[in-house]
Amino acid sequence: MEKQPKACLSSPITDMQPEYEVVVIGSGYGGSIAASRLARAGKKVCLLERGKEFQPGDFPEDQAQAAKEMQFNLPQQHLGSKTALYEFHMNKDINVFVGCGLGGTSLVNANVCIEPDKRVFNDEVWPREIRNDLDSVARGVQRAREMLRPECYPEGKNGYPVLPKTEAMKVAASALHEKFSFVPINVSFHTHINHVGVSQHKCDLCGDCVTGCNYGAKNTTLMNYLPDAINHRAQIFTEVAVQYLEKVNNKWLVYYCLQNAEREKFDAPFLFVKADMVVLGAGSLGSTEILLKSKERGLALSPMLGKRFTGNGDVLGFGFNNDCVINGIGYGKNKPGGKIKAVGPCIGGVIDLRGKEKLEDGFVIEDGSIPGALAGVLPGAFISFARLLGKDTDKNLKDFLVEKFRKIKAVIMGAYSGALNNTLTYLVMSHDDANGTMRVEGDRIRVDWPEVGKQPIFKTVNNKLQEATKALGGTYLTNPSWSKALNFDLVTVHPLGGCVMGESAEKGVVNHAGQVYAGEQGTELHPGLYVLDGAIIPRSVGVNPLLTISALAERCCELIAQDYKLTIPYHFPAVSPQEQMIKPVGIQFTEKMTGYFSTREKQDYTHAFELGQQTDSPCEFTLTIISDNLQRMLLSDRHEAKMVGTVTVPALSKNPLVVSEGIFNLFEEDQLAGGVLKMNYNMKLHAVDGQKFYFNGYKEVYDNPGFDLWTDTSTLFITIYEGSDKKGPVAGKGILKIQPKDFAAQITTMKALNTANPLETAQALKDFGLFFTKSLYQQYA
Repeated sequence: MEKQPKACLSSPITDMQPEYEVVVIGSGYGGSIAASRLARAGKKVCLLERGKEFQPGDFPEDQAQAAKEMQFNLPQQHLGSKTALYEFHMNKDINVFVGCGLGGTSLVNANVCIEPDKRVFNDEVWPREIRNDLDSVARGVQRAREMLRPECYPEGKNGYPVLPKTEAMKVAASALHEKFSFVPINVSFHTHINHVGVSQHKCDLCGDCVTGCNYGAKNTTLMNYLPDAINHRAQIFTEVAVQYLEKVNNKWLVYYCLQNAEREKFDAPFLFVKADMVVLGAGSLGSTEILLKSKERGLALSPMLGKRFTGNGDVLGFGFNNDCVINGIGYGKNKPGGKIKAVGPCIGGVIDLRGKEKLEDGFVIEDGSIPGALAGVLPGAFISFARLLGKDTDKNLKDFLVEKFRKIKAVIMGAYSGALNNTLTYLVMSHDDANGTMRVEGDRIRVDWPEVGKQPIFKTVNNKLQEATKALGGTYLTNPSWSKALNFDLVTVHPLGGCVMGESAEKGVVNHAGQVYAGEQGTELHPGLYVLDGAIIPRSVGVNPLLTISALAERCCELIAQDYKLTIPYHFPAVSPQEQMIKPVGIQFTEKMTGYFSTREKQDYTHAFELGQQTDSPCEFTLTIISDNLQRMLLSDRHEAKMVGTVTVPALSKNPLVVSEGIFNLFEEDQLAGGVLKMNYNMKLHAVDGQKFYFNGYKEVYDNPGFDLWTDTSTLFITIYEGSDKKGPVAGKGILKIQPKDFAAQITTMKALNTANPLETAQALKDFGLFFTKSLYQQYA
């Protein structure tokens, strides 16, 4: 596969500065809104996202690609890549699906942009400031709509056809004596350069919204709020997993690990970045996990942390093998205009059953589609589950024979024919009791909610879905985990709560503006610490929650601006189209060196090493060396790459120092000593308490008597200066060395960056390896 030019929002991790005015954690609706609005207000903003950046064309299209992008948080272990796009949290009572990537779950949701029943906000679990000022929430709704640009499916207009799955929903709605309507969805139905300069293609009706839109039609935060933040000079860094927060000298320290650097192989400490303000937007599970870990380390927080988790009353069901065609399986690797008939957006319409006397009795039923990447496993899976759990709604001999034929056809011809082509997916949002709790166990977030699936609403919903399926002549199939054998476990794609709003610390984790309470009781607040995502919502909302999350985040940003006397401009000035580029192939590896350092010797490296050893004054670093353009690195005279990481020098700071502006030179010729090559390490170091140092180190590579290749390439002579450069006083000297076990681990961290296929990866590693060995051969042989 040849690499294509693409837009890129994220910056290399080596560009991260040691301190920002605002650090935003997470890039879903809450995080991206905070980054956009605070950048518009003129703040210096940095956004950290634990997943990778995906652009249209990067999302999985078949089963093998999808499998690589799955990760599972099990009770005892984590399986899969920690940056895989589709993340499943497997718990005893309720399983949770979230997205992991730049754009958060917006990358893999079904785009529905709908307001909840107005009575949702009358619940006293909301702070009175929300209940008494719904106009501010309405302003948030309007601002979110202006950015997200939702539209209803334009049936019969501009060449968009009537969709079989929508027609089936109309039949079901009539049988239920309820109203069907098209629902606003964050999807573009025309090709254009949008309001923030992003090129978007019209929806091609592929039905693969929930595995990621490869056509750029889906209005994820990747298409609007995030590029808007970039347009206003924010910086975005991906594959950065925030662990916990700490307050030191009125600054917030955000501790994180690099997801793809493999620093854990060296037991390396976390890195950190400083901020005046931190905004948590990592989602219900992510924001709660970060605060729970922060609380374990001493941050004063409310006892409500982790409480009032809700799955938004989510129910998944299927009308299997109906008597009508549905076209409900996404295209996958099939292209528009081919043999596969139009599916439509994942969700196009809704049967609205919310107008009940009691709010909690209402719910919505939406049509869905199954991603084409899963097409290969669907016939066998559905036929097996239908045999075990299905409820046929129209039993007679003729129907039995016809349905049997459709099943055989699906097995022989695949998911795009027969029984699977006649299967309708139901997605339901209702109201549960929001009594789930979250905790950290084994360094991962876990959800506890005994007996949740036995709440009466779920039986009510499943009965209604069975009734809808009867109108279509199919077999109703519940979510397979919602069965007696599996204790009626649930699955949610809309996790909410965990850092809920409340009028005091006894009732919530944050106040009505999203600001975090600073203790177990009362209304004292942590200055500059906010949560602005689904974690703050204290109850189910009964519909897809993205608009509610966005509206509350917009409202909170408005209040933050008022508190800090900022002005947020909301207009859309003309912007240049987003730049498209092909990222060059790069290289990366992580290196650990250990040794001794002394502040008492400032001239002689060997003496400093010996003094450090005698006084037990160690020094070590773990650095990730990154070249974002391998060919430029190899062909230039300086052979330059960049570095990030930590340096631990107890003689200077009891905590690890974080690196910024690190520069590495591989085999640079020493102009003063002919025939000598040097590996140079230069970087700024930053301490927790604000102290700054400058690190200068070099390895000398030249042939002298004896076999000294290993010694030369594994021995680093270091000088550390006070201040930000070599103009400051010398703080001390020392020598660091690579231990054989660390070198063995270092080899395993070597990886090529931005390659399109395994062949290009192999070529990059080969080019680097040949350059390295050739340089050594010429020097020593």
